[in-house]
Amino acid sequence: MTDPAITARVCDNPVPDLPLHDLAGFTHRWVDAGGVRLHAVEGGQPSGPAVVLLAGFPQTWWAWRKVMPDLADRFHVIAIDLPGQGHSERPHGSYDTHTVAAYVHAAVNTLGVSTYWLAAHDIGAWVAFSLALKYQSQLHGVALLDAGIPGITLPDTIPTDPKVAWKTWHFAFHLVPDLPETLLTGREREYVGWFLKAKTLSLDTFDDAEIDQYAAAIAADGGLRASLAYYRDAAESARKNHEALERQHLTVPVLGISSSHGSIPDMAASLRPWADNATGVVVPDAGHFIPDEQPDAVAAALADFITQGD
Repeated sequence: MTDPAITARVCDNPVPDLPLHDLAGFTHRWVDAGGVRLHAVEGGQPSGPAVVLLAGFPQTWWAWRKVMPDLADRFHVIAIDLPGQGHSERPHGSYDTHTVAAYVHAAVNTLGVSTYWLAAHDIGAWVAFSLALKYQSQLHGVALLDAGIPGITLPDTIPTDPKVAWKTWHFAFHLVPDLPETLLTGREREYVGWFLKAKTLSLDTFDDAEIDQYAAAIAADGGLRASLAYYRDAAESARKNHEALERQHLTVPVLGISSSHGSIPDMAASLRPWADNATGVVVPDAGHFIPDEQPDAVAAALADFITQGD
């Protein structure tokens, strides 16, 4: 029988023109996940507990680059680009989070991992919440970082108070058919740069090279279309979340990671109505992009969560 990890290694890179960025001690892999090729970056301790990391908009797996080496000393670490993100395939079709969760879970299983811990930020947390609802028997626990999850922690209406509206205005903009593509094509760097600068506590968190890298990923081969699709399918994600929650709540341990200057002041409190075992931490001196801004604190929180769970 073919080793699934070998099968994962030989899949073609679906975004070959986008430069790859290496992280010492980690290996790039491409996995056939139910007909969609996903990019995974794997390293750490093969015999240790597996930790799967998902990033959000407008980032890629690279969002975890400062956290992964700290986790690698004790854990088997796998960062995955979501469909449409980074070096993963940009399929046409639904980007509702239950559909995407099935792809992510298939990718993890194809890499030879049957049970794992899951940590995710922003849109990655949207997917992780839905994944936990669908596959919690194969999860040890899930950590969710600063995310308004459709139907769960995402408000039904966009605030109009300028003091807070800048945090969520793009949800409505991304829903408009065609207009975002018209305005953003060729201006991906300016758009991505705004998010990375406006939503961090420190303006120097991201340098020009990192902004270029994330903008190039969104500009490449349907990346913008896919990024917008997560928002355009958010109502379907919310519907499926509530449909699943009518049958069961989350029973796996849930860690809500908030930050002092993020979007969701208390992730744990917002998740407790849906999860039987939710705890929380607040990371100081950080905005929305917590893994980039305070990687040591995030790595420590995840390590403590996993160790206590084991």
